[in-house]
Amino acid sequence: MIKTGEASIDTRIQVTLTVAEGKRVIAAGIASLPEVKNALQNGKVLLKGGTTVSAIAEILAGQPLKISGRFSPRGAKGTRHTEITGHSILLDHGQPEVVDKTLKEVVDSFGREDIILIGANAIDTDGNAAMCIGASLGGIPGEALSGMLGHGAKVIIACGLEKLIPGKIREAIIQAGRNTVDEAHGMAFGLVPIFGELITEREALMTLGKVSCTVIAKGGIDGAEGSTTFLIAGDSSEVQKVATHINQVKGCQESGIPESLQECEPGGRSCGTHKSCLYRRHRSGFTTI
Repeated sequence: MIKTGEASIDTRIQVTLTVAEGKRVIAAGIASLPEVKNALQNGKVLLKGGTTVSAIAEILAGQPLKISGRFSPRGAKGTRHTEITGHSILLDHGQPEVVDKTLKEVVDSFGREDIILIGANAIDTDGNAAMCIGASLGGIPGEALSGMLGHGAKVIIACGLEKLIPGKIREAIIQAGRNTVDEAHGMAFGLVPIFGELITEREALMTLGKVSCTVIAKGGIDGAEGSTTFLIAGDSSEVQKVATHINQVKGCQESGIPESLQECEPGGRSCGTHKSCLYRRHRSGFTTI
């Protein structure tokens, strides 16, 4: 047994989570929060699409979400099947309702006891977060964002550590710009700041058990690209709780309505709104700029 001050740490495990596994851990941690359970039973919970929030939706609503924007090896892409619905889901006293078209009106009704779950595309070491916007005004979710942040509901930002950037979010926001990019792998996008309680794999693991959790390595190969390795320590019974959750997510796949995970192609429905995309111009690489 290792003595650290007054605390006794008798179990230490080293854990590597792929990006997809990390999202499931984040989902489990957020779903276990008392305030989320309370809002699920007595208020409203809004889940705004993204693969991490989709993993939460699988737990809370029993269904994944439509995935719109994403990053693939080809860059910033949209879904091929824009007709699919279910990007944003409202849980009103636990009852699910798709609110893609009515998101602004739904957000306007939120108050102090309600919860908004949203993802991020970039975070920094100060805990700041930002979300990409690849459509005009960020589409309906972008238009509703001021209400999400300004009406008093608790905002929880679910985001994996693979999205940690060097430098500051403020600098990234200044540099990015949907209308300022000449050519892009996929759609050009800007960044908007989002504010709330940031929960990564680290916070989620410490929610699932009374343990300490330290990131000790990043990256990998053979499917573990972007992975995070943690050292988890604590009382053996608490570490076992966390280990059980980890065992349950090992080998999991990305969350999202399967058809929506297929990425856009040149000539697709959303192609005309994607600015500066190389593929829209039927090219695979950059020309002399």
